[in-house]
Amino acid sequence: MSSGKVHHKIVQKTGETYQFSEKTLTRVREIIARYPEGSEKSALIPMLHIAQEEFGGSLNANIMDYIASLLNIKPIEVYEVATFYSQLYLEETGKYVIEICRTGPCVACNAEQMIGHICQKLGIEDGETTLDGLFTLKTVECLGACGYAPVMQVNTNFHEYLTEEKIDRILETLTSQAAEPQKEEEKWVEKFCLKK
Repeated sequence: MSSGKVHHKIVQKTGETYQFSEKTLTRVREIIARYPEGSEKSALIPMLHIAQEEFGGSLNANIMDYIASLLNIKPIEVYEVATFYSQLYLEETGKYVIEICRTGPCVACNAEQMIGHICQKLGIEDGETTLDGLFTLKTVECLGACGYAPVMQVNTNFHEYLTEEKIDRILETLTSQAAEPQKEEEKWVEKFCLKK
């Protein structure tokens, strides 16, 4: 028998309200306008990436409800998508999310060694975030770059043919840039959603 209380974290409300900045809202409207009337849901994945980026790096029920209202769809339709894709985060993440492929071609090219190196270098395990909040490590299924194995994605940037030395350089660069705001050209909306 149900107590009427929400038990699943994905639908628990925080009481906060969310609104895109005017600049982002203009871009979001441009993305939605690409689809025929009644097919606005087609803009869902780009909008979730944009929301995740603008609202602190992860999604919660209030954010997903806001996206549903913009697309005129039911919140459950947003929850279904947000829980399916590995690049949409329901937990807080670090400023830089390192996603490293752990499927066949990458494993055959030393991905496990690269994962171990990152864990040792950052002092975290898969799914964890460094104490300074800078890095989150996630092992994922296929990043779609098998010919360049092993590969990882850090936010919107792909890194191929990984070696321990290359990983060290990437981590050092990111650490040195941590205080800088994210570059416009590296935001999801600019890099992937508005390209013509």
